[in-house]
Amino acid sequence: MNFSEFTNKNIKEIFDSLKASPAGLTAAQAADRTRTYGQNAVSQKGNKAWDILLRQFRSPFFYLLFVAGVISFFIGERIDSTIIVTFVAINVMIGFFQEYRAEKAIVLLKRLIPQKATVLRDGKRQDIEKNQLVPGDIVFVEPGDIIPAELRVVQTKDFLIDESALTGESVPVSKHADALANEEKEIFKASNILFTGTSVISGTATGVVLAIGNDTALGGIIALVAVTDHQSTYEKGLLYFSQLILKIVTATIVILFIVNLLMRGTSNLLEFSLFCIALVISILPEALPAIVILALSRGSIKMAQHSVVVKRLSAIEDLGNIEILCSDKTGTITQNKLSLEKIVSADKDTSLLYALIDSQAQQPSSRTNPFDTAFIERSDKALLEKAKRFTIISELPFDSFRMKTSYLAENTKKERFLIVKGAPEIMLRECSTLAPGFEKKELLEDFTRQGQEGKRVLAIAVKKFSGESISSKDEKGLYFLGYFVFSDPLKSTAREAIRLAKKMQVQIKIITGDSKEVSGFVARQVGLLTSTDQVMLGQDLERMTPDAFDQACEAHAVFARVSPDTKHKIIQSLQKKYEVGFLGEGINDAPALKTADVGIAVAGACDIAREAADVVLLHKDLRVIIDGVKHGRTIFANINKYIKCALASNFGNFYSIAIISLFINFLPMLPVQILLGNLLSDFPLIALTTDSVDVDELRKPKMYQLHMVLPLIITLALVSTVFDFLFFLIFYRQQPGMIQTLWFVESILTEIVLIFIIRTRYRFWKAKKPGFWLACFTVIDAAIILALPFLVIGHELFHFVTPSFSGLVVVMLLVVGYFAASEIAKLVYFHYWRPKKTAPST
Repeated sequence: MNFSEFTNKNIKEIFDSLKASPAGLTAAQAADRTRTYGQNAVSQKGNKAWDILLRQFRSPFFYLLFVAGVISFFIGERIDSTIIVTFVAINVMIGFFQEYRAEKAIVLLKRLIPQKATVLRDGKRQDIEKNQLVPGDIVFVEPGDIIPAELRVVQTKDFLIDESALTGESVPVSKHADALANEEKEIFKASNILFTGTSVISGTATGVVLAIGNDTALGGIIALVAVTDHQSTYEKGLLYFSQLILKIVTATIVILFIVNLLMRGTSNLLEFSLFCIALVISILPEALPAIVILALSRGSIKMAQHSVVVKRLSAIEDLGNIEILCSDKTGTITQNKLSLEKIVSADKDTSLLYALIDSQAQQPSSRTNPFDTAFIERSDKALLEKAKRFTIISELPFDSFRMKTSYLAENTKKERFLIVKGAPEIMLRECSTLAPGFEKKELLEDFTRQGQEGKRVLAIAVKKFSGESISSKDEKGLYFLGYFVFSDPLKSTAREAIRLAKKMQVQIKIITGDSKEVSGFVARQVGLLTSTDQVMLGQDLERMTPDAFDQACEAHAVFARVSPDTKHKIIQSLQKKYEVGFLGEGINDAPALKTADVGIAVAGACDIAREAADVVLLHKDLRVIIDGVKHGRTIFANINKYIKCALASNFGNFYSIAIISLFINFLPMLPVQILLGNLLSDFPLIALTTDSVDVDELRKPKMYQLHMVLPLIITLALVSTVFDFLFFLIFYRQQPGMIQTLWFVESILTEIVLIFIIRTRYRFWKAKKPGFWLACFTVIDAAIILALPFLVIGHELFHFVTPSFSGLVVVMLLVVGYFAASEIAKLVYFHYWRPKKTAPST
C-alpha cells in the first residue's frame, strides 16, 4: 500500500479507504486482518538452514580434508578415503549444528525483548506486540517511541519527530493531521505521514495504520539489504590468530615436503602428500569456530535466564570487558517504588489534586512514572474522580534539561491553571510567591535535610493562565504550593552487587539527575562513598577545563544533577582509558548508549534507548548487570582455555612428527590415525565451554588478546616435543605398526591431561572442580583411545596393532611424566614470565 495515496485525503476518507473507524478495530477484525496481511515484520535475507549448511563447505578445513580424501582414493587406500570422507561429514555437521543453534538462540533472545505498541482495540487503550499491528489500527505514540508501522496522522499535540533514519536529515520534523493539497510521493514532504523506524522527539500523536512490514518505506529498504553481522574485537583477533597459525604451518610443511623430496625422491610422493595434509589438519584448531559459537550461543541463553538479553552474540564480549559501569541509581540501586511519606503544604488536598491531574495519573499504565503511582496510591476515590474532571489543554513533558513537567488544565468552570512539578530548588527559582508559612531559606534547608536522609522531594507550583498552549517561557511567576516527600528503599541486592563489582574490579559510577544529598545518601548506604562531599555536581563539571574534567570523571564515583549532554561527555572522557558500560532508558540517554562500549537498556525503556543498546535487561537491577559481566568473562576464559590447550598440544606433536618423519623410513603416524586423534581430542575440548572458572579469571577486565598466551603455548609445546622424542628413543626399535599405535595412545592421552593443567594458572588440584560434561567426555574419550587398539574396528579401519602390556605401561609412565613436567613448566611460567598486573581499579 503506497503512503502517497493517503497524503491528500481527509481523515474520513482515510478511515473509509481502510474500512476502519476512529473507535479502532475489534479483536475479531484485527485477527481477520492478520490472516490477510500477515504480521508486522520485515522479511530479511537471513541465515537460513540451507545457507548455514553450504557455508560449512566453504571452509579451509573442508578443502584440506577433501584433498586428503581424493589423494587416498588415487593411491589405493579406499578404506582410508572413506574414513576421511566420514571425518568431512562429521566436521560439517558439527559446524552446522553449532551455527544453526546460534541463529536459533538469537531468534529466541529477540523474543524476550518486549516490542510494544499502544493501540485502541475493542474501544479500550491497550498495549500489544508490535508484530500484531494491522492496517486500520489506531496507534498512540509519545516521546521515545519508534514508529511501529506506516501511520497517517489523525491528531497531534506539540509533536516533533526525527526522520533521519530514512531521510538522513537530523533536523526535527513537525507533523499534522490535515490533508495535503496534492498527493505527495516524497518522504520528506509527506508532513501528515509517520514512517516506520522514525523516532518521536516530543509531544504526542495518534495515527491510523496504513501499511505494515515489507509494505512500509523502511521495509522496502531493509528487504533489499543483506544482513551483515557485527564482528567484534575478539572475532577479529581469532581470525588474525588463525591466519598466523596457517602461515606458520604452511611454511613448515613446504620446507618438510621439499626436504623429503630431496632425501627420498618421488617414490612416496602421494603418500607423503597425504601425510602432510593430515599434519596440517592436526594442528589447525578446526573446532575453534564451533567452540566460539557454542560458547556464545550457550552463554547467551544462560544469560537470558538471568534476565540479561544480548542483541548480538558479540555483545557478550563487550559485556565481559567492562571496566567501568555508569548507571542511574533509580531502579538499579533503589527499588524505584516510591512511597509518598508526607505532603508539606498549607493546603494538602489541593496540592495532591493538582499533582493528580496530568494524563498519566488519569490513565495508569505500564508507562506511569513512580511519582504518579505514589500519588494515586495515596488518594481516595473521591479525589481521583475530582482530578478526572479537569481537561489537559497543553503540556510540556518532563525532560532532564528542565527537571520539571508542566501542564495546562481546565476545570468544569472553564478556569485554566498552569501546574508545574519538578526538582524543588529549580522550582523555587521559578516562583515569585510562596504559600503562607513558607520561607525560602527554610525550604532550602529542609530540602537538603530530606536529601541527606535519602528522601526524594518533588515540588509543585501553579498559576492561572488563559492561553491555549504553554511553552517553557510560561514557567515563570508561579505560586509555590508545597512539596511532596517520597522514600525509595534500597534494593536487597544492591550492597551485594557493589561488593561483587569490587571483587571483579568493575568500577561503579552513578550518574543521576537527582540531588547531591539524595545521591550521596544512597551511595554511602551501598559503600560507594564515605561522605556526600565526594559527590560531583554536573554544573561544577561543566565549568572545568578538559583536563580537569577528565581527572574529575576518573576520580569521582557519583555525579548529581547531570544534564544529558554532560552525561554523554562523562562517558566519552572515561573511554579514553577504560572500557565503559552505560545503563540508560530515556530519550536523552540514546547518545550515551550509542557512545559507550556497551550500551545497556532495560526492557521497559523507551524504544529509542532499546534500539541504541547492545544489551537489554529484563529486570532493572545492578546485580543483574554485574552477573552479566561475570558470565561474559567466564565464556571468554573458557574459549581461551581451548585455544591454549589445542595449540600447545598440536604444535608439540606437529613439530615432533614432522622432524621424526625425516629420519625414519615409514610414517610415524598414518594420516587416518592423525585425523582420528584430531577428532577424538576435540570432544573433551569442546566440553571446555561448560567448564567452571577460577575466581582470579573473573577479577581482571580483559580484552582477551590472543598474543598474550603465545609464550605459554610455546613453552608447553616444547615440553610436548621433548616427550615425543623421548618416546622414539624408547620405542624406535619396535615394528612400525606398534610405534604408530603406541604413539597414537600417548599423544592423545597427553592432550587430554593437558586440559587439566591448562584450565588453571595455579596447581591443578587447587582449581575449581571441572564441569560435569568436561569430566564425562574426558572419561569416555580416554576409554575409546585405550580400547581401539584391541578392537577389530581399530585394526581394520585405522591400522592399529594390539600393543604389548609392557609397552602400555611405559606409555602410561610417559604420560605421568609429561603431566608433571607440563605442570611444573606452567607454574614456573606464571611465577616468572606472566604479564604484569595492571594497577587495581579504584
